[in-house]
Amino acid sequence: MNEINALISQYGQWFYLLTFVWAALEGETFLLFAGFAAQRGYLNIEALFFAAWLGSFCGDQLFFWLGRCFGTRILTRTPTLKIRIERVMGWLERYAIVFILSYRFMYGVRNISSIAIGMSQLRWQMFAFWNAVAAMIWAMAFSGFGYFFGDIIERLPNKETAIASGVQQTMLAILALFIFLFALRWVVVHLQKRFWHND
Repeated sequence: MNEINALISQYGQWFYLLTFVWAALEGETFLLFAGFAAQRGYLNIEALFFAAWLGSFCGDQLFFWLGRCFGTRILTRTPTLKIRIERVMGWLERYAIVFILSYRFMYGVRNISSIAIGMSQLRWQMFAFWNAVAAMIWAMAFSGFGYFFGDIIERLPNKETAIASGVQQTMLAILALFIFLFALRWVVVHLQKRFWHND
């Protein structure tokens, strides 16, 4: 938290540009701390959310186009990524929209996932739309967690452990929500098919 406050003091309004850059990579903890700073009045929560959303969206679009334009070269130069890319492609083929919405909340696969999606046959317009939605959920989840619960974390004796746990729990909660919605949609679709067939 002290590091975030120092960055805010040093860069002022340029801090939102730092948020954009961090969000383009993988900045859950950074965003959580920044949300807490916004709750204490050091930042504007709307501007923070917008910078995080835009950074997350643009970062994944960039990796998507890297995969689309240079995917084969990337795999040739880094064959260790091949297994992970193939795994992502398998998920994407079966659950494209659900996967796009949820991969940000799976630790260590975000950038790889965007590259793999770029290498797939998925239309870029479809990815851009659902990527924007996913980036909004991600930015809202972590900036909101810091904004609403940062003061509680600040009072805990072991803040670092609490923050790591908070990030993990937020990711798991969002993933659980996506799984629930996907399961609900599956049940509704199959019930509709069953009753339609019976009629």
